[in-house]
Amino acid sequence: MANMTKSNGRNANAQPEQREHWSGRAGFILAAMGSAVGLGSIWKFPYEVGSNGGGIFILFYLIGLALIVWPLMLLEFAIGRRGQSDAADAISNVAEESGASRRWGWIGLLGIVTSALILSFYCVIGGWTIAYVVETAIGGFASQDAASLRARFDGLMASPVRMGLYHTVFFAITAFIVSRGVKAGIEKAAEILMPVLVLLLILLAGYSLWRGDAGAALRFLFAPDFSKLSARTVIEALGLGMFSIGVGLAVMVTYAAYADKTINLRQAATATIVADTAISFLAGLAIFPIVFAEKLDPSGGPGLMFISIPLAFSHVPFGAFAAMAFFLLLCIAALNSAISLLEMPTAWLHTRKSWSRGQAAWFSAFICWAAGWISVLSFNLFSDVRLLAHVPGFAGATIFDLLDQLTSNMLLPLGGFLLAVFAGWFVDWKAFARELGLGDAASRIVRILVRYVTPLAIALVTIWQFV
Repeated sequence: MANMTKSNGRNANAQPEQREHWSGRAGFILAAMGSAVGLGSIWKFPYEVGSNGGGIFILFYLIGLALIVWPLMLLEFAIGRRGQSDAADAISNVAEESGASRRWGWIGLLGIVTSALILSFYCVIGGWTIAYVVETAIGGFASQDAASLRARFDGLMASPVRMGLYHTVFFAITAFIVSRGVKAGIEKAAEILMPVLVLLLILLAGYSLWRGDAGAALRFLFAPDFSKLSARTVIEALGLGMFSIGVGLAVMVTYAAYADKTINLRQAATATIVADTAISFLAGLAIFPIVFAEKLDPSGGPGLMFISIPLAFSHVPFGAFAAMAFFLLLCIAALNSAISLLEMPTAWLHTRKSWSRGQAAWFSAFICWAAGWISVLSFNLFSDVRLLAHVPGFAGATIFDLLDQLTSNMLLPLGGFLLAVFAGWFVDWKAFARELGLGDAASRIVRILVRYVTPLAIALVTIWQFV
């Protein structure tokens, strides 16, 4: 890596700062797990399963993890540790080492911009989870019907002051953790938040299986119904597997840059994906037994989180405590992902501008927080604004909806596609194989997946969303 000493945007006269590292394998894996386990795993996974036929959807979800997500995560890990910098500069460094243009670093910049955009509205949803933790602790959901629970949710959406307050609190917590650094901030938070998240999920799943219809839930989740197999089911399962873990955003490039050579990246990638999948299944077991026992619609979509679940918990013993635990669980999951999203622009400013980590984190957080007010207001004062009212497929989309679709359906898959093309065709693959500890046979398999299967699958998933 002799060429890696060239300028990466720092002041040439500045003394290079000793790069931070994770304390070890466990810290790195916990942080990577925290990044992967967000609202997508706790919230979106159950209702996507519910909307797409249960077990048959899960079957293709697992196939997508093995053939697409795992190789894509491997290459992000390899680029990050080999490039030893922020997402953009790490990709540029690896490209230069492989004899390719440093302009490939634009993939990393795309990931940084996409992360900032996602964070701007993601923390709005994170604010909702804080609101429900607080309001459940104060008032609970006992003896409330669906109409009153819908009115409570609509009341929160209609108040820019309340939404803005919780949005601000969520951002402040995220910025404080990231500003403390890799070991004292991100890793320490993961060491606390991930065990709490897993414990809450296990308790909730046990409670739900005990009080709810466990048999119906288990059949729904794990018994494939091939009569419900369709092209849409396959495509959506592959898409959720790819995007819920966040590969393609270059977050794992940034995190792997803090990993030292003693960490086995292949084992870390496998552990991260297995843990995220197990947590998603636990989330399903925490939700569906109660949903079936209360005869609610398992395909209820996003409403499962803020309306159907409180309604279900309001009818069972100790439901208020279970509901509060559920929303605390959602809050922790959202915070885990928000930390990794904020680290993207923070690492870039810290590396390129020689800002202190605190300056970089709080400045990045402020910009994303300010941009987030557009999403806050899109639920109330700007709720009638339809920027693409005359465009088919977007006529009813609010500003919040457009940001979600722009990042999730366009920018994120574009980043994943470009990363796969870059790693599959332009890098020194032998160096990558050594970085990942792959033998000859495994190296050939992973390269075939990255070169052909992953970009093709991303293209299919992306195109399907617009047809």
